[in-house]
Amino acid sequence: MMNLPKGPDSLCFNKEEFMKDDFDVDRFVADCRKHVQLEQMREDLEQYYRLLKTAMVELINKDYADFVNLSTNLVGMDKALNQLSLPLGQLREEVLSLRSAVSEVIQAIDTQLSKQDDIQKKKICVLRLIQVVRSVEKIEKILHSQNTKDTTSLETSSPLLAGQILERIATEFNQLQFHAVQSKGMPLLDKVRPRIAGITAMLQQSLEGLLIQGLQTSNVDIVRHCLRTYATIDKTRDAETLVGQVLVKPYMDQVITEQFVKSSPNGLQLMYAKLLEFVPHHCRLLREVTGGTISSDKSDIVPGYDFLVNSVWPEIIRGVEGRMSFLFNPGNPDTFYERYCISMDFVRKFERQCGSQASVKRLRAHASYQSFHNKWNLPVYFQLRYKEIAGYLDNAVTDGLEAAPAGSRYRLQVTEVLWSCVCRCWAEHIYLPPLAHRFWKLTLQLLSRYSAFLTEVLTKTPPPETTKDPVRPLPSSASSTSSRTSQDADSESGGPTALSTKQLVFIAADVDQLQEQIPEISVMIKGKLEGIGFRNFALVSDALDDSKTALSGCIPKLNNRMTQNLTERSFRFLKNASEVPRLYRRTNKEVPTRASAYMDNALRPLHQLVSDSTGVVKVSIIHEWLRVTLSDCTQRYFETISDVLSSVKKMEESLKRLKQARKTATTSTAGVNTGPSDDTKIRLQLALDVEYLGEQIQKMGLQPSDISMFSSLLDLVQEARDLATAEQAGS
Repeated sequence: MMNLPKGPDSLCFNKEEFMKDDFDVDRFVADCRKHVQLEQMREDLEQYYRLLKTAMVELINKDYADFVNLSTNLVGMDKALNQLSLPLGQLREEVLSLRSAVSEVIQAIDTQLSKQDDIQKKKICVLRLIQVVRSVEKIEKILHSQNTKDTTSLETSSPLLAGQILERIATEFNQLQFHAVQSKGMPLLDKVRPRIAGITAMLQQSLEGLLIQGLQTSNVDIVRHCLRTYATIDKTRDAETLVGQVLVKPYMDQVITEQFVKSSPNGLQLMYAKLLEFVPHHCRLLREVTGGTISSDKSDIVPGYDFLVNSVWPEIIRGVEGRMSFLFNPGNPDTFYERYCISMDFVRKFERQCGSQASVKRLRAHASYQSFHNKWNLPVYFQLRYKEIAGYLDNAVTDGLEAAPAGSRYRLQVTEVLWSCVCRCWAEHIYLPPLAHRFWKLTLQLLSRYSAFLTEVLTKTPPPETTKDPVRPLPSSASSTSSRTSQDADSESGGPTALSTKQLVFIAADVDQLQEQIPEISVMIKGKLEGIGFRNFALVSDALDDSKTALSGCIPKLNNRMTQNLTERSFRFLKNASEVPRLYRRTNKEVPTRASAYMDNALRPLHQLVSDSTGVVKVSIIHEWLRVTLSDCTQRYFETISDVLSSVKKMEESLKRLKQARKTATTSTAGVNTGPSDDTKIRLQLALDVEYLGEQIQKMGLQPSDISMFSSLLDLVQEARDLATAEQAGS
């Protein structure tokens, strides 16, 4: 292969690309364009082209003589080739002839080898058939020699001797079976097959009788010989089935009865206890022989058997499912729970009786094990619990915002029921480990239903209809309280479906309390989930945080509802400030020295809130409600006071113009000043009302500076007070 000259390292391509058999121009250009522009690639190609051209010229100059003599050296070459063609043709014919002869010899050898291989196979088949016949004759001879003795036979001879004889027969029978399988389809085998069947039947019958005799007499050697014989002829399952039918089934038929279970309140536990006693009392010998006990001698163990899994357990389940089907009835969830727990405890104790972890795995993989667990209709049990728990909460939701009973940690009955339902999901007599995922989902559904209920109550329940009431005139005396009490009661009720302040306080208290107790739910659930091997507790925490967030979503609606309620109830009286001029205009009342009666009525809902919520919700929550309510009321109150003072000023100016006109008409009747004017009294009364409001704000635990617009309101009435003071001094 020609070696191309090496180019500079700055080239955008590899020179070896040109020498590849699958070189493609389009692909080459596409690859180069990934690294450089077309202009750069063209420059590199031109540079390498010049390099190739120079290398070619140097090559021609180096071998110039060879290039010039190329044609001269080929003169006479055709004659030389013609002289070689004849001997080469002869050589070709000789090689072909030799090849044909060798092929014939190889074919003949292959034919002979095929015949020899066929003969060998037939010989092996004949030897197998001979071995089959010899094994049959040998087994029949052993059996015949035992049956022809005068006083002893295979059944009547000593059990130990019979076990040894059967073991010899089984070893020979195993070889017989092997050769019979290898000789399948041979005519001779079909003739011998009835004799093999007779041997099989007699061997199995003798093994069964001897094994039963060994179990009844607790003869370890006999049982060991029998089990080893069964293993030799690959009939271990037959031995396990025999033990189940002969040893296990009669005991189970006697113990697993409906009368036994119903004979006493704890009859099911007693029945399972007697079933567990069967293994140590009746299977000790089998477990000792098969290595199911710690004390078993390893050298004498017969492997390949698991009587607990394949003999005892199927008979137990067959008896329970066949004669105790009422156990699986989920109609009464409490009874179902008790029976299920007792049964699962029995399963755990039975697993502990297994000799090894491998035996436990075989038990759990057994068809009867799965069948027994599937018999317990857990989904139906959960549906009954679901209806019971969810229905309890739905009934509480239907009852609305009823107060919780005395001694409860919550204020509302619905919240108390919610907590009770959540706890019931994980209670000892309700929760079942296989239903952990369903009870977890139900827990989240209960919390979601409660959040949805609060949202619906706070958004759909109509507010107290306070704005439709006609504005009541101010009482003539500041000490009048009869009318304000009735008014406040009306506003508190707000109709049969309206939310009261106390109910809103209770909702806030319960939401706050429930959020603090959600970690308790998490701890309670984690304890249960650890029992089933669940470890991803971050998912549980995240889901509960989502529920907590949903509860927190109700708080803004609740706060808005509370402040709206308080604002409407308070301002319905504060707007009576517009009636103050009527009390003093042309009534000759004395100068005011105390706040108006409407101010007490307006502040009564706020004082009632403080009284109802102290010790129920956090002080910070109460102060926030008061701050927002007082800010809203102060802003609206400021507008009302501003309008009143503007009206008073206009009235004052109008009266001054009227008096001035009267003075010019009648100058001889100058009046004598009788005291402060009505406008002065009005301004003083409004100033007293606002100052009283500031005092009450401080009594509620707030500062006037916390209330927006209050400083502006105070400045407004202070200006009015200064004007009234100036008028009094001037008069």
